[in-house]
Amino acid sequence: MRVTRISRARTRAAVALSVAALAAGATTGTGPAVAQPRAAAPAAADCSAAYRIEQKLAGGTTWRMCWRYDSKAGLVLDDVSYQPKGEAKPIKVLNSARLGQIHVPYDDGSVEYDDLTGFGFAQGLMNLAPGECPGGTIKTVKVPDAWDPRHPNVKGLCTTTRTRGHAYRMQGDSATKVYQTQGKDLLVYTVNQVGWYEYISEWRFQDDGTITMNVGATGSLSYEDYDAGDGRGWPIGKGAKAYATSHSHNVFWRLDFGLDGSSRTKIEQYDSTVTAPARGQEAPTARTTRTKVTKELAGDYKTYRWWRVVSATGKNKDGHARSYEIVPGTTTRYPGRSYTRHDVYFTQYNKCEQFASNNTGNCPAGAGKSVDKWVNGQTLTHPVVWMNVGFHHIARDEDQQPMPVHWQGFSIAPRDVTAMNPLTPDQLSWQNGHWQPRS
Repeated sequence: MRVTRISRARTRAAVALSVAALAAGATTGTGPAVAQPRAAAPAAADCSAAYRIEQKLAGGTTWRMCWRYDSKAGLVLDDVSYQPKGEAKPIKVLNSARLGQIHVPYDDGSVEYDDLTGFGFAQGLMNLAPGECPGGTIKTVKVPDAWDPRHPNVKGLCTTTRTRGHAYRMQGDSATKVYQTQGKDLLVYTVNQVGWYEYISEWRFQDDGTITMNVGATGSLSYEDYDAGDGRGWPIGKGAKAYATSHSHNVFWRLDFGLDGSSRTKIEQYDSTVTAPARGQEAPTARTTRTKVTKELAGDYKTYRWWRVVSATGKNKDGHARSYEIVPGTTTRYPGRSYTRHDVYFTQYNKCEQFASNNTGNCPAGAGKSVDKWVNGQTLTHPVVWMNVGFHHIARDEDQQPMPVHWQGFSIAPRDVTAMNPLTPDQLSWQNGHWQPRS
């Protein structure tokens, strides 16, 4: 939660940032910290060393990308490429990836916020202590339009690696042989304060080619907002005097795919239907159909429905078109605004269409200020993907103090990007397609 008056909440955030910036200004130079690129490897990311992120993970996969910091969206990742072992060169995945909006309406109808374009999200970048980036590197970010222009540099971007547990496990041909490996991820994240909230914007790049985008909300419940006595809140503290106002967090991400270096990607929707067993069958049957999405679309998740973004130019070594599947996370779709009533939007690229609501992209008059207005029948030749993931926050006693992180997000998973599992052990690399056990 945040205080209900914008001026009060912005003052709190500005003070916190000013103190953090003063600390940063005393310990860093005027420019970004230098990243640690691997100069010998082929670089897909077209940026200077200071803005390049490159990490080779233990399984042999290398991720490369450029980073920059936008005055509204905060962290932006450009030219994201993936190179698993066995691939001679990086495979371009994304032209650009960033947040598209954080929309926060309150249940009592008193206020709603567009944190990116209306509440100083980017200017709320927080300094990170070394313990908040274990085993990694904290880079210095020059914040555009900083609230304290004298101290715009913030040590606020962490890049590190982390083990996520089993990537796979398989019993071999004999009882004594087990194939298993522990997956590794590259993590890139920032923390931005908006009012009483602190948002952790996390990008997780896995060694199997999966990219997971999460936003975690933490910080504090606003003690000045314990006034929801109209049945819409939840009692916090002793008795039933302080009621925290319930509200929603509707987080949008904006993804501009560039699979194999081309923006002319294609969108496909898959739907499956399950029918009862016919006479003589032991089980129900399922049939999956593909629909090519050639026009702009506002899409809704249903059971047995999914989408993929398909390369227009690249194929894997088996001759199959490379693609990325959109894998949804848990969501509570907010019906109160037209732009939050759908789970995913596919729009034709337009430079001015930058934010899912309260858009500040300087579109022509009549173009609309939100993503739903941009779905108007254009042919998709350069699709942009907007993901909407909602969370309805009904506070609880355990939310104080401080408030545990609550996460919301989704993933994109490689589908036919490589001919086999990119982490396949050498002993099993011959088992591709139809095969028979070796004698």
